[in-house]
Formats: sequence, structure tokens, C-alpha cells
Amino acid sequence: MKLVDEFRRIPLTIRVPAMVAALMIVVSAIISERVLSRLYETQQQHMAAVVGTYLDGLSNALIPPVLRGDIWETYDILDRTPSTYGVLVPLETIVTGRDGRVLASSHPKSVAPLAELPAEYADRPPPTGGMQIDWEKRTGFGRRDLLHQGRPVGAIHASFDISHLIAERREVLNTLLATNAALAIAFATVGYLLARRMVRPVKTLADHMRSGASATPRPIALEEFPRREGEFAELFHGFNALVEAERERSALTLKLAEEEKLASLGRLASSMAHEINNPLGGLFNCIDTLQRHGADESVRETSLSLLERGLTGIRDVVRAALATYRADRSGRPLTVQDLDDVRLLIGPEIARRQQTLNWERCPDTPSLAALSGVAVRQALLNLVLNASTAAGDGGKISVQARFDAEACTLVLAVGDSGPGLSSDALEVLVAPDPAPASRRANGLGLWMVRKMVDETGGRIRVGESDSAGALVELHLPLRDPLEVNHAA
Repeated sequence: MKLVDEFRRIPLTIRVPAMVAALMIVVSAIISERVLSRLYETQQQHMAAVVGTYLDGLSNALIPPVLRGDIWETYDILDRTPSTYGVLVPLETIVTGRDGRVLASSHPKSVAPLAELPAEYADRPPPTGGMQIDWEKRTGFGRRDLLHQGRPVGAIHASFDISHLIAERREVLNTLLATNAALAIAFATVGYLLARRMVRPVKTLADHMRSGASATPRPIALEEFPRREGEFAELFHGFNALVEAERERSALTLKLAEEEKLASLGRLASSMAHEINNPLGGLFNCIDTLQRHGADESVRETSLSLLERGLTGIRDVVRAALATYRADRSGRPLTVQDLDDVRLLIGPEIARRQQTLNWERCPDTPSLAALSGVAVRQALLNLVLNASTAAGDGGKISVQARFDAEACTLVLAVGDSGPGLSSDALEVLVAPDPAPASRRANGLGLWMVRKMVDETGGRIRVGESDSAGALVELHLPLRDPLEVNHAA
């Protein structure tokens, strides 16, 4: 199993040629074995036929002298037999009589007449097909019984040199090995080139997908497309279409986020105008009083004090609105002032609806640099506006900001006295993958809250408030748990 895992780690451009070469070696071994086996059978059949012809010629000439037991005539016939018989090279020929003793041999010095037949001939079983081959001794053995009127009168025993057969087999084997090695190298090279060419589009696609995982995905340039249309070209077109769709979705998300901000601002505009318009009437009255009675020091000080307080209130409302909706400060870290600004922004709406707001904030202020100020402010503002709408005129709203030192999180809890969240709203806030229909049914406010929490790696908990309405808690992780523990 470990070897398999190690093999899988090898690049595909190496694995494919190696597999092709290995397959070629296996096929070559099988083919070579069959070729050599067929060559062996052919050589043996050919030699058996030549040996049979050789022994047939000798037997016809040797039967008369063997019947008479004439040693000299038998030797004379053997001596006159050619030393080569085509591809057949006889090494030794022995003729035996009825008693099995040697009558004559082609080498009388080594095998004397009337001697016992040598063991290498006597102990050898009758050859199959007229011939037996001993490849280790590079010798072939043949035997032919001499028959007269159907009765054996003697036998011919012969041995032959088969070195030329072994040389032929070796030459064929070397040719097969050289050819198979060349073919294996050629096929491995072709396999490498083909595998590299086939893997190139996959590598291109993988590189673009890896780059898309760490940054905005970029489409594949036309120069990187395969030259011919096919599956990879269709895959590249599909990837580019996916990248384009993702870009459009991201652009639409940003556009919808801006529209949601503007929508929230529109909902606050009327109440903020009322909040600003009320002190403006008093300010104009102060100016009129100063114009008429400005010489009186007490009247002047009282009027200037009223002017200062009224302008300070207007300035605070305008600053809070700018801090929330100004785009160039989107990367600013969260501060405690951001949370207090939400209270200031929602104040006119709460007053217009004659609602009761219970605002609680932990006095300890650990570092909030891990969170985006604008994103958290916008999410909290959306939750409070939704709670205000759900509570209705004269309802109750509670907002709590606290720090959970054990979990190292900032907890923002918004409750109301309304009827509770709908199933679609719950799906947007807590479902793993909220349906688009649920997003549309509940507007973009809750969806923007969910998006902000997901991006920060936090979680949302939905429960019941003390007023029997909905309670939504945002648990936003902080970066430095030591600082939170110290503050707690």
C-alpha cells in the first residue's frame, strides 16, 4: 500500500511513460517467449527431418554388411559418408549388431569394434520423432533400427553438432531484446510527450483554480487554450464562464450592499430630518433673540449656550451618519464609538415610534482591531432597524454589547417585543446555505448581517427575548484572547 501511495505521488508525466514502458516490456517478454518456443520447435522439426534422411540413407547401405557381420565393409560405408550433410554436422556414428555390441564406428579409436555401446547412447531413451537434443551439451542424438524382413538386425546410433542452432537462437534472442528495448524507449518517449501534452491543459486549469482560491479568480487567456476544439477547450470555456459569473455575482453583491446601505439611510432620513429640524427652530429663535436683545449679557450667554447645544446635537447626528455610510473608511477597525453611534442613529426612529430602548454596553474595551468598523456598525444597525419594525409603535427594544473572555468573542444581542422571526428570516440567519428566495423575501438587511458574520468566522444564535419576541445574538471572534482576558 505504501508503494502504491509513493507511486501516486510521482507526476503524471513520469507515471504514464513508466507504465507504457513496463507494459511494453511485459508484451515483449511474452512475444519473445512465443517466438523462441516456435523457433525451437521449428529447429527441432527441421533437424529431425534431416537426421531422418541421413539415417535412412545409411540404413539402406548398412543392412547387407550388418547381416553378414562384416566389420570392414560397415566401417568403409561410415568412412565414405560425408562429414557434413547439409546443415547436419555428424560428430559420431556407431553401428551395433544383433547382440547390441559395436560392429563399427566412425571413430574406431574411441569406440572399438565388438565393444559395449557407450553409456551416453545405451542409457538414453528412444528419441521422440527420431531425434533428441541435449542443449547443455550442444549435441543432438539420433537412432535408427536396422530391419530385415521386419526383424531387427542392428541399429545406428549417431550424435550431431547443434552449435549453429544455439547460435541462431542467441542471434534471434539478441535481435528481439534490441528491438524490444528500442520499441520500449520509443513508446516511453512518445508516452511522455503525449502525457505532457495531455496534462498541460489540466495543469493550466489547476493553476487558475489555485490562484482563484487565494484571490479573485482570473479567466484563462485564449493563448492558453488548446489548439484544437475538444473536451479541454469546452472545460476552459466553462471555467471562464464560471469566473465571469462569479465576477458578476461579486459585483452584484457589492451593488446590493450599497443599495442596502442607501435603503437603511432612507429609512433613517425622515426621522433624522425631524431630529435636526426640531433644534433648528430653537436655533433660529436664539438668533432672533440675539438680534433683538444681544446687548443684554445674560440673554446673550443663554442664547449662545442654546446655540452650542443644538449645533453639537446636529453635528453628532451628521458625524454618525457619515461614519456609517462613507465608503472610503470601509477598512477602519471597529471602536466602541461605532457602537455608540448606532444608538445615536437609531434614536430618531425610536422616538418617532414612541418605543422603549434598553441599551447596555460593557464598559471594558479590549482591542477590536480584528473587526471592521463599518461592517459591524451596518450589521448592528440593520438588526436594530428590523427589531424596531417588528416591535411596532410603543414596542420594546433591547441592545446589549458584551465581551465573552472565555470564547474571546464580541457578543452583540438585539431583542424586541414583536411576534418573532419568520421561517424565511431564520433560514437566512442560521441555515447552512440559505435559499435565494429566502433572501429576497426578507430583503438584504439580514443577508448582509449573515454575510458579515460568515466573513469574520463568527456565528449567529437566535432565541427568545425577555419581551417574548425575537433575540438575535452575533458572536464575533476577536484576535487577541489575552487582551480580552485582561480586560475582563
